Amino acid sequence: MNEIKINIAAQTLNVFNGDGQLVKHYLISSARNGVGELNGSYCTPRGRHIIRAKIGADQPVNTVFIRRRPTGEVYSAKLGMRYPGRDWILTRILWLSGCEVAYNRLRNVDTMRRFIYIHGSPASVEMGKPGSIGCIRMRNFDILELFELVTAGTQVMIYEN
Repeated sequence: MNEIKINIAAQTLNVFNGDGQLVKHYLISSARNGVGELNGSYCTPRGRHIIRAKIGADQPVNTVFIRRRPTGEVYSAKLGMRYPGRDWILTRILWLSGCEVAYNRLRNVDTMRRFIYIHGSPASVEMGKPGSIGCIRMRNFDILELFELVTAGTQVMIYEN
């Protein structure tokens, strides 16, 4: 089974196969507030996670999601200009769940209850630079590819450097 390692300092997501060999390398955008586990911090949580659910299979590229459900909208620059403050979750969602009790799981540090995802973003979102409100953003075609490389239960490690 593949494993994902996310390096916050480098703003990268790497996929490794069961033998520990690098399969894919992507640029990402993590939280503009840095790292942290507390609910309401708008930070990207660290530590061991799993993919709890894969959401959006068979949806078109640029499908807009709110609360993990497609809205029926397809993102465009025009739609983006109509809602300039919206945090766009597009194309696919990999919903993360923490594995470390009292660090990123349960109580006020629960990654899953914070709705932390790996998800697609508008083409205008700069990768390689923090900018999200906690999630891991990816380019749409990158999240499509990653979505096919992983399963629910895939291990995800998020670390600072």
